[in-house]
Amino acid sequence: MSQPAGPESTGARGPTLLRALGPGMAMAVVVGNVIGSGIYVKPGGIARDAGDFRVILAAWVLGGFICVMGALCLAELGAMLPSAGGIYVYLREAYGRPVAFLFGWTDFLFSKPGSVAALTVIFVTSVPKLLGADASAGGPGPWLELVEEVAVIGALAWINILGVIWGGRVQGLTTILKVAFLAGIAVLPFYAAAFHHVPLNPENLYSTVVPEKGSLTTAFAAALLGVLWAYNGWESLGTVGEEIREPQRNIPRALFGGLGVLIVLYVSATVAYHLALSMEQLVDSKDGAAVKMCEALLGPRGRVLMAAGLMLSTFGGINSNMLIGPRISFAMGRDGLFFRSLGWVHASYRTPAFAIFVQAAMAVVLVVGSSLLVQFKPSFGKLTVFDVLTDYVVFASSIFYMLSVIAVLILRRTRPDLPRPYRTLGYPVVPVVYAIFYCWFLFEVYRGDPERANIGLGLIALGLPFYIAYQRFAPTTEESAAS
Repeated sequence: MSQPAGPESTGARGPTLLRALGPGMAMAVVVGNVIGSGIYVKPGGIARDAGDFRVILAAWVLGGFICVMGALCLAELGAMLPSAGGIYVYLREAYGRPVAFLFGWTDFLFSKPGSVAALTVIFVTSVPKLLGADASAGGPGPWLELVEEVAVIGALAWINILGVIWGGRVQGLTTILKVAFLAGIAVLPFYAAAFHHVPLNPENLYSTVVPEKGSLTTAFAAALLGVLWAYNGWESLGTVGEEIREPQRNIPRALFGGLGVLIVLYVSATVAYHLALSMEQLVDSKDGAAVKMCEALLGPRGRVLMAAGLMLSTFGGINSNMLIGPRISFAMGRDGLFFRSLGWVHASYRTPAFAIFVQAAMAVVLVVGSSLLVQFKPSFGKLTVFDVLTDYVVFASSIFYMLSVIAVLILRRTRPDLPRPYRTLGYPVVPVVYAIFYCWFLFEVYRGDPERANIGLGLIALGLPFYIAYQRFAPTTEESAAS
């Protein structure tokens, strides 16, 4: 595999991506891409699904352990194939171009642009809360909010077009602040007990509600769906593998270090929520568990504090999606599986500028479209892009995550010649156990909510006719060069 040699490397087909991300920025990609709004707003739904703190804590610990098992496998793939696209590249090498295309299609069509759109809406709507505006005043109005949302998307897209080092610096700074804020949330009940005389309530750990789901296994799987959404994003480091210095060493280190930080923070924050709130209070936390806890411990200023934290988390999430998402469509364009213009690298900035622009444009379309639907179709008002993504996108994406881990087994047999600077610890038990777990998980989630699972499967399937048509009618590399 060819590797960019340095800043002046241009390659036979034009400028290449620049290896500019060091180990610290690589870890910031893992941590910063994961910490978003999920850990703040999902615990209430997880409490509703599970109904028991012991089940909830087990879900958070097991979810983190499963992610570590996945990281053990993807570390081998990432060090072996440090190319832009990450999971797309692993699937292409193990299963062929059609399966890789379906993953890229899913990510390009609704996963990353939808995440950018949803996070931008949360970011902008948190501004009035941070400024202490009265909720009854109605805020700045939907059209001004729309302008602000488009401006945020455009600004972060431009930062990432200017260079991966700029996007990486923004990612590093926001990640440090997000980790500090989440750590503060984890210790807030103890701070309130020590300085505000708000007693801890260990009895909350024993409060229960009747789970919304039926059987224990279905309830546990439903809780895991929320947990895995909160952990979602760690697997995206390989997407920028072509821009990480010494990827054979730094990719495994960043994966394991980042996941270690995340597991400690998430489990600590979960314990804090349950020390401060009863299970009934968590289930009724309409604005999110963190907001409910901050208000209970700090009064009205707690809502302002959480607005600041939510803005920080969503801003970093928008940037990480802008940093990671376009590299997948870029790799597809460079391979000729998708529009070739997506594979263009800016000669001066050495970034996939057009792919970044297209993802930003798609996110703007989703923001504008959802805003128009809310304004002119009241029945849509209770739904958001974020609500949809947290259900069926995780289900759909989990299929590809499972296939990428199984790719370790396949490539060990079909490509034994590839260099493997890092080899999966516990092979072959780890990838086999991971695959078995995800088969059970996907089955239980599908059984619990087949309608939304079918939506995710349908969106994946939509890629098949597009792939067939594009491969049949798109110009070949030679035809493109001739024109």
